[in-house]
Amino acid sequence: MQIIISTHQGNLYNEEVDYIVVHSETDGGYGIMKNHVPVVSIIDEGYVKLVRGNDQYFVVLCSGILEFHDNVATILVQEAHIGDTPEFAKQALEEIRKERLEKNRQQSVDFTQKERELREHLKNANAGSL
Repeated sequence: MQIIISTHQGNLYNEEVDYIVVHSETDGGYGIMKNHVPVVSIIDEGYVKLVRGNDQYFVVLCSGILEFHDNVATILVQEAHIGDTPEFAKQALEEIRKERLEKNRQQSVDFTQKERELREHLKNANAGSL
């Protein structure tokens, strides 16, 4: 079966696997094998275990939806990270989130400074007065 995991940045994973196990914090877990009945499921926060032969990988997911039909599992998700264990993948995802939050905070500070500078320039230029 095929699995495709996509974020807003593009495809994170697009490979053939033997089966997957979906684990959601609120709904528990379930497995999907080849020729499984069609499924549509929301994954608030959790992970998907990907199994191919003796190899297994874990993809930690935040805010996503899974659709399975015709032996293709498609997962559209806001954030995801692949790792050898769910704990490793979750830790890496948390680090990415922290970096993103810091970057957003810095951009917010930069925006505030630029807005202050713009107001000062408008005041000094006497914009709007004749």
